[in-house]
Amino acid sequence: MAGNGVLVIGEPSEGSVAPATLEVLGAARELAGKMGGPVAVAVLGQDVAGQAPGLIERGADRVDVLSDPRLSPYQADTWVPALAALIRETSASVVLLSHTQTGREFGTRLAFRLGTGIVTDCSDLQVADNGRLLAVKPVFGGNAVAEYTVAGDGVQLASLRPKLFDQAAPVPGHQGEIVERPVQIDPSQVRTKAHERVRAAAAGPDLENAQRVVAGGRGMGGPENWPLLDELASAIGAAVGASRAAVDAGWVPGPLQIGLTGAKISPQLYVAVGISGAVQHMAGCAGSRTIVAINRDPEANIFRYAQLGVVGNAKEVLPALTRKARELTGS
Repeated sequence: MAGNGVLVIGEPSEGSVAPATLEVLGAARELAGKMGGPVAVAVLGQDVAGQAPGLIERGADRVDVLSDPRLSPYQADTWVPALAALIRETSASVVLLSHTQTGREFGTRLAFRLGTGIVTDCSDLQVADNGRLLAVKPVFGGNAVAEYTVAGDGVQLASLRPKLFDQAAPVPGHQGEIVERPVQIDPSQVRTKAHERVRAAAAGPDLENAQRVVAGGRGMGGPENWPLLDELASAIGAAVGASRAAVDAGWVPGPLQIGLTGAKISPQLYVAVGISGAVQHMAGCAGSRTIVAINRDPEANIFRYAQLGVVGNAKEVLPALTRKARELTGS
């Protein structure tokens, strides 16, 4: 089903192309190779045309530039009508986006606006026997996978789980077109307005993009023991995360949560301390290259996933591990 190809909706970003956009572009190129048709990317915001050449370099056949002050900062009330108009104009067969916080918000609203369906949080994309998109996603907390197609013959939407797909690699000599598109927004439909944007203070590497992550769970015993995690993270240059249990207990803020409803990480090293390893948590760190588990319970589920495990009390193990890390790194 070649149709009019695959349209990727770029993730909101300031300046450069967001890594999540490149992940979706990589998946779109692979899917278009099976279904036929071109691959386009839509970038929205203010002064976003500078992102277009880099996207063409990485395999986009067309970049649709929707540049308008009303589209920045992101808000669904402006993005949804602008995207709906673009999709109707270009007649894309498949629309792909990242299953980020923003994608989760506008994706479902966009599907409703277009009178179609969306498969969310996909882990794989295939082509069904009838030529339609076959979207694969984890279900039952990651214990199984299910295959879905969008009913009817209209446009098909899917959001992709971050960190599972490889970013689109550069394609030497690839050519494409850059199209400036008019932005169609009815002011009467814009019901929200951004008054202020506040950045949370960040200490250490960004959690979702860090190559090393140290995280704690209920087994840490309480917030008074959290500095032990911070010290180890500082010694090895890691970001700090947490399980949902630690967040729900109020020990740490919500943005540190790793799991099905939190951050998705894929570091080279993940040190899980006092975390039981529930499937909802593991869904957020499944892409980790090496998992080191520290837990007092030798039967903890986390040891099923870990390459290295330590059975012991975090208050005893962490200081020893931190000392050894500083000894090896000279920090």
